[in-house]
Amino acid sequence: MLTVDFSRFPIAPGDRVLDLGCGQGRHAFETYRRGARVVALDRNGEDVRHTARWLAAMRAAGEAPAGATASAVEGDALALPFPDESFDALVVSEIMEHVPDDKGLLAEAVRVLRPGGRIAVTVPRYGPERVCWALSDAYHQVEGGHIRIYRADELLTRIRESGLRPYGSHHAHALHSPYWWLKCAVGVDNEKALPVRAYHKLLVWDIMKRPLATRAAERALNPLLGKSLVVYATKPHAPEQHG
Repeated sequence: MLTVDFSRFPIAPGDRVLDLGCGQGRHAFETYRRGARVVALDRNGEDVRHTARWLAAMRAAGEAPAGATASAVEGDALALPFPDESFDALVVSEIMEHVPDDKGLLAEAVRVLRPGGRIAVTVPRYGPERVCWALSDAYHQVEGGHIRIYRADELLTRIRESGLRPYGSHHAHALHSPYWWLKCAVGVDNEKALPVRAYHKLLVWDIMKRPLATRAAERALNPLLGKSLVVYATKPHAPEQHG
């Protein structure tokens, strides 16, 4: 289930891509399929190992084109173990809402992105996220949980202040908002509740089959109910110095 729209965030074969806060690797897998030289980084060692296993399985199955490379590493988003301007593109998906120093995270992201490179930032959208917080403290009051909710203008301000230039945005995953509202209403750890189980089956079916009806419904509902806000930006080239 991809949050980033790669028609708006083009990745070319050979591009150096960092999936920052990769989680279980969904965007790393997609960029690898597109021929990138991808690094997936997360502070969670279990997620890094999971991602590494799947990247190796993709390599063994021939799912990535010749020249593509992939690795998964454990690291700190506030102290990235890469030189300046190491990457052509960065994906920063559903991580900023977890990190106390979000300005520091963006500063590191900008540091390792080359001038002219692109970045995709995704966070939970304000409206659907407010509903989750109102329904359940347990949804966000957990170790490593969500510590803030971004309004769209706040996120755009953060991105601009870091020196990036936004060039587009959209919302994604409208069908997932009601699922999380149900979970928050019955208890976020209550996987046995019938409404949650039934809706989860629907989502799995939708992800696996991608029927036209649900794809069309989600596209229509995303502007209103989309669970995630996605912003795309570029890093400007430094102005030329004239002596």
